[in-house]
Amino acid sequence: MPDSQPNNPLHGITLATIVEELEAHYGWDGLAERIDINCFKSDPSLKSSLKFLRKTPWARSKVEALYIATFSKQNPWGGH
Repeated sequence: MPDSQPNNPLHGITLATIVEELEAHYGWDGLAERIDINCFKSDPSLKSSLKFLRKTPWARSKVEALYIATFSKQNPWGGH
């Protein structure tokens, strides 16, 4: 299997980095507004969010999609 993933915008970016950058950009309240999950609404922290997202594929997918929409330079809607 090749090591390179040129079409994967998340290649080489850890989940911790994704959550940290989204939290810095939107804040916990902004994340909770965009993605309705308790780890962003009730006493949010990086550690609790990562624990939940690593066990919950549908929530992780939403967080990754928000990251791509927010920070991807390939975003056709402007983005960041």
